[in-house]
Amino acid sequence: MSEAVSPFAPDSYPAMPAIAGVTMATAQAGIKYAGRTDVLLMRFAEGTSVAGVLTRSKCPSAAVDWCRERLSGGKAQALLVNSGNANAFTGKKGREAVSVSADLVGDALSVPTGEVFLASTGVIGEPLDPFKFDGVLGETATRLEGAGWLDAARAIMTTDTYPKVATRTATVGGTTVTLNGIAKGAGMIAPDMATMLSFIATDAAVAPEVLTRFLKAGVNGSFNAITIDSDTSTSDTVLLFATGEAGNPEIASDVSDDARSFRAALDDLLLDLAHQVVKDGEGARKFVEITVEGADSDGSARVIARSIADSPLVKTAIAGEDANWGRIVMAVGKAGEPAERDRLAIWFGDVRVAVEGERDPGYSEAAASQVMKEPEIRIRVDLGLGRGTATVWTCDLTKEYVAINGDYRS
Repeated sequence: MSEAVSPFAPDSYPAMPAIAGVTMATAQAGIKYAGRTDVLLMRFAEGTSVAGVLTRSKCPSAAVDWCRERLSGGKAQALLVNSGNANAFTGKKGREAVSVSADLVGDALSVPTGEVFLASTGVIGEPLDPFKFDGVLGETATRLEGAGWLDAARAIMTTDTYPKVATRTATVGGTTVTLNGIAKGAGMIAPDMATMLSFIATDAAVAPEVLTRFLKAGVNGSFNAITIDSDTSTSDTVLLFATGEAGNPEIASDVSDDARSFRAALDDLLLDLAHQVVKDGEGARKFVEITVEGADSDGSARVIARSIADSPLVKTAIAGEDANWGRIVMAVGKAGEPAERDRLAIWFGDVRVAVEGERDPGYSEAAASQVMKEPEIRIRVDLGLGRGTATVWTCDLTKEYVAINGDYRS
C-alpha cells in the first residue's frame, strides 16, 4: 500500500449495521503482505440470491472465470477474497488454485462449492498457493460475525490508502431493508463490465434475475463511469448478495414502487463507492467530474468524456493546476465521435474558457486558474450537436502514480 494517505481519506466512517443472513471474518495468510490481513471470508444464509458484473478483459483471472460459471445458478452461500495475488495469467495452476480454494471454503463452512464465490486482487502472473488458505480458514470460520465491514474492506486493499465502505436503507413493502457495500481499487482502474473489487450485501428479498438487471444498470452509471489510468483489470468483480432475511415481499419486477425504492438506494451506494475509488487513485490529489453534453447520443457523449478523462495530458495539466483547455479540445477531437470545432464550448467550474471554436472573449486566466486549485474540479463540454449527455469521474496524474507503479512488484 502507498505510504501517503489520500487527501480525500475520510475523517470517520459510517456505522455499518449488521445485515441479517451475512457474517464475516478476516485473517492473515501471508499471501504477499506481512503483518496485515489479506483474506476475507463471508457466509450467506442458504437461499441467498447473487448477481455479478465481471471484467470484459480478454485475459480474466481464474477467479473471474470461476464466478462467471457459477452466477447462472443465482445462489450463493460463501465468498472468499484475497489480496496480494490476482491469480491471473497463471494457467493450469490458477484453475487448480480456485478449485482447491472453493473446496477448502466448502469444507470449512459445510456449503456446496457451487455456491462459493471467489475474488483475488494483486500481482498478475504469480501463482497463488491455495494451501495458505488451509492454514487459516478453519479458525476464521469460528469467528464469523455480523459486524466487521470496515475490517473486511481493509483486508482486500492493495495500494489503497483507506478502506471504502458505504451503507444505505430503502423501504420495500413497508419493511426497511439495508444495503452495505465495500470496494477496493486505486490503480489499474477503468472498469469495463483495476484491479477493482466491490461486494454488496442486502437483507432484501430480490429475485436473482431482477437483482442482475439492477446491478448491471447501477454499475453502468457508477463503476463503469470512472477511470484512474484507463487500464481495465483482469480481475474487476462486483458481486451483490441478497439474503431475503428482512422479510419483505420479494421484488420480482423492475417497475414496482418497491423496485424503484430499492434500486435508488443501490444506485446511490454504488456511486458512493465508485467515487471513493477515484478519490483514492494512486497519487491522486484532485477529484474531477467531466460532463459532456450536446452530443449526438448518450453513447457518443460517454466516449468523448472518457477520451478527456483518460488523457495523460489532460490529467497532468490538472495535477499542475494548469487551466489548459487546449488539451480538452485535443481529447474531444481525437475521440472519433461527431464533433464540430466551431460549436464547441468548454467550462472549468463555472468559468467558460472557450466558445464557438475559440477562446471565450471574456476569458480570465486568473478565474480559470483559481478553479484548478480546488481539490474537486468540474469540467463541462457542450458539443452543440444534440441531446446526448454523459458524466465520468477521474483524478489527476501525478509523479507519485509513477513511483507507486514503477516498483509495484517489489
